[in-house]
Amino acid sequence: MKIVNLCGSGDCCPMVKLEDERVEIGEKDNTCVLTKSEWEALKQKILNKEI
Repeated sequence: MKIVNLCGSGDCCPMVKLEDERVEIGEKDNTCVLTKSEWEALKQKILNKEI
């Protein structure tokens, strides 16, 4: 498991938690859980500047 904090300014500190078969994105009680394939699709769309 790997956890990356995405802290910026302000009080929020979202994180990305990478596990073998899932990825959790968010902060405290506001999270989104993606499968590895959903995570890879999201990354590709960001890299291709589709979103």
